[in-house]
Amino acid sequence: MIKKIFKKKTKNIFLEQFLAFKAASKDHRFKIDEVDLHPCLDDNTSETKFDAHYIYHPAWAARILKSTNPKKHVDISSTLHFCSIISAFIPIDFYDFRPAPLSLDNLNSNRCDITKLDFEDNSIESISCMHTIEHIGLGRYGDPIDVDGDLKAFNELKRVCAKNGNLLVVVPVGNQKIAFNAHRIYNPNSIISYMDGFDLQDFSLVTDSNAFISNADLNFAETQNYACGCFWFVKS
Repeated sequence: MIKKIFKKKTKNIFLEQFLAFKAASKDHRFKIDEVDLHPCLDDNTSETKFDAHYIYHPAWAARILKSTNPKKHVDISSTLHFCSIISAFIPIDFYDFRPAPLSLDNLNSNRCDITKLDFEDNSIESISCMHTIEHIGLGRYGDPIDVDGDLKAFNELKRVCAKNGNLLVVVPVGNQKIAFNAHRIYNPNSIISYMDGFDLQDFSLVTDSNAFISNADLNFAETQNYACGCFWFVKS
């Protein structure tokens, strides 16, 4: 069976490791059978690989929430790793167009349409929407096609954020273009232009080379191809 699975030189290495492990397993704590083989041949690397966008931007947001320490935080459709971990310290209301059936203390998970949020004006003191707006209106997640869906999302986030409230937005930045139906990529200065009535507290960047830069330069971010722009706004 092993010979049927592999055709590359990795077969010899895997076979040697499997037979050595099987021979050393004399106490029979686990059943060892070829039918249960689950080879993972791409993980033997000199460094641990990771998606820089999705490691750095939740870490950036978590540090901001540590400093602002809100009584409650509302998150709109960011990665589930963020809301589930932060809920250990801060009560979180999480909303998504495709609701996630999460079951954790301090975490409420519900459905929303970010282009039509069911919140009152100026009602949320701490809110985030990270690596989400770039998808709105492209149909990728079952949402209706809407050329201006992202702008509607920005306007809704601005509307519901409280006076002096904190709004965290993360989107791809660089050479502005659209990769239908995956995402939009924004000139970072375009994001600033959308956010009238808000002051930029921090802009951090995950570059094309996967470096994280705190207090990054917006003009430098324009030169990127598919970077990750992290914007912390406060409503004035």
